[in-house]
Amino acid sequence: MIKHTKRVVSLLMMGVALMPGLAFADDLSAGDTAWMITATALVLFMTIPGLSLFYAGMVRSKNVLSVLMQCFAITGLVTILWAIYGYSLAFGDGGSMNAFWGGFDRAFLSGMSVDAMSGTIPESVFMTFQMTFAIITPALIVGAFAERMKFSSMLWFMGLWFTFCYAPICHWVWGGGWLGDYGVLDFAGGTVVHINAGIAGLVACLVMGKRSGYPTTHMPPHNLGLTVIGASMLWVGWFGFNAGSELAADGTAGMALAVTQIATAAAALAWMYAEWIVHGKPSVLGIASGALAGLVAITPASGTAGPMGAIAIGAAAGVGCFFAATKLKRALGYDDSLDVFGVHAVGGIIGALLTGVFAAESLGGAGMAHETIGGQVVAQVIGIAATIIYTGIVSFIILKVLDVVMGLRVTEDEESQGLDISLHDERGYIL
Repeated sequence: MIKHTKRVVSLLMMGVALMPGLAFADDLSAGDTAWMITATALVLFMTIPGLSLFYAGMVRSKNVLSVLMQCFAITGLVTILWAIYGYSLAFGDGGSMNAFWGGFDRAFLSGMSVDAMSGTIPESVFMTFQMTFAIITPALIVGAFAERMKFSSMLWFMGLWFTFCYAPICHWVWGGGWLGDYGVLDFAGGTVVHINAGIAGLVACLVMGKRSGYPTTHMPPHNLGLTVIGASMLWVGWFGFNAGSELAADGTAGMALAVTQIATAAAALAWMYAEWIVHGKPSVLGIASGALAGLVAITPASGTAGPMGAIAIGAAAGVGCFFAATKLKRALGYDDSLDVFGVHAVGGIIGALLTGVFAAESLGGAGMAHETIGGQVVAQVIGIAATIIYTGIVSFIILKVLDVVMGLRVTEDEESQGLDISLHDERGYIL
């Protein structure tokens, strides 16, 4: 009897001791957590190696390593900045200024314990998932100024741009800021990631000027095999990007996965056929670029559009981005080396606008934040305009200041020699 009583008391004491852990287990969804860890790995996979190889194949052989190095260095730099203050600026509580920034209450990941939760997943997983978005966004800009920016200037630009452009706009949309409160729909990053990076890329290539010899000198991609491999990795990784943005393993995530696949296929075919009609032949670079355009455009709509809406969004992006990367680029004469503006800004704008249309339940969508399609489209236009104006102005200021302080471009001799040798003393053409 005494032994039995002692056993009961011991079990009760163990239960009391485990109560915090049991409460944590009640809130935690193992399925959601497992999916979000997977999604986080997929989004990181999009930058290294996906985007890195996509870009590396399109530059000339003497600049392959420089592009790979830039993407790799950005991954390390943004990881540390996100942990120190970026997460706080994007998702912290900014108090009276919360509409515009998140403040420093979560700086150095303050308060992030093992038991800290964000919905049904550990906050550490949510933080790392959002970190991978913060990594790929500035890495996208690399394609606009490829083959001509100093590595040191690139690091300073990316650190400052992340601080003053990415983190604030992320807060505006996803962190409780004014665009989210206004009802702007951006499920996975049409404004936060693609328009933001695309406009910064355009500003960067305009401020820096054209590559030596452009456009009279032919500058073909040195290895389209790498580009297709990179594009394929981006396509696969994008399921983590879009479906992961639901932050749960549920029906919305499943539909996000489906519409991502459908829109990407529609855009790849649309670009291919548009190029076939205009130029007489379909190209490998064209179909890969079309797939990327579809991935970009469906991103803001992936949580609200239905399958038929995805086909429309993908087709519009494929055709629209094809003309932006060819006709518009030639007409305006800017040297966006790898078409960051033509694919990401234009594709992001198309996707953000059509999100306001195809979110409507009458068109197979999941529902809008505003009562009418017109009202939702107006909200989307406001989100697009705010992002373009803010990131355009701030990117210009950052670049101009850096140009005065340390210079942005390599010398003509360094550019002619290639950045692999001149900046890194290595050769990458064997790829």
